Amino acid sequence: MREIVYMVHVSLDGCVEGPNGEFDWPVMGPELSAYSQELSARAGEFAYGRKVWDMMSSYWPDAESISDHPHDIAFAPVWRATPKIVFSRTLEKADWNTRVFGGDLTEAVASLKAEAGENVLLMGGAELAGELTARGLIDEYQVFVHPVVLGGGKRPFAEGAARLGLELAQSRIFDDQVVLLRYRRA
Repeated sequence: MREIVYMVHVSLDGCVEGPNGEFDWPVMGPELSAYSQELSARAGEFAYGRKVWDMMSSYWPDAESISDHPHDIAFAPVWRATPKIVFSRTLEKADWNTRVFGGDLTEAVASLKAEAGENVLLMGGAELAGELTARGLIDEYQVFVHPVVLGGGKRPFAEGAARLGLELAQSRIFDDQVVLLRYRRA
């Protein structure tokens, strides 16, 4: 049975974006980039909510013409080749080898988990991760804490979320600045 692994970059004050929606602060050094590549290689599909999908699909198809950062150059062909899933109530179809799931979120995730193959890597976002967490559908959390305080902005879990017990599976430091906190459901 496949699992849902949630990978998210957060600031020290727990935000996934700045007060004005900024996402220019994560530091992708060589060690973190290599780990991200390993994590991506172990995933059977990447998953996104609609807002993160819009951001990803506007950048990664042409990333090499936009950026010369080594992480971007290495990840762009992986992103294009890997099958993707978008959970959306409004999107009907998407390009780049992407399936769209609407309707009941719990049923959609149950059918995904029942499929043969590697785990599903949920990347970023807040609303979808909050909904999946509230329903007990995320199996593993990989939270990358970056050395920045954003002073407000969106957090990766919905306000008022129910208490959830987790077990620390791993902690690790990348590039002497980013801390991975990897948790499994208790």
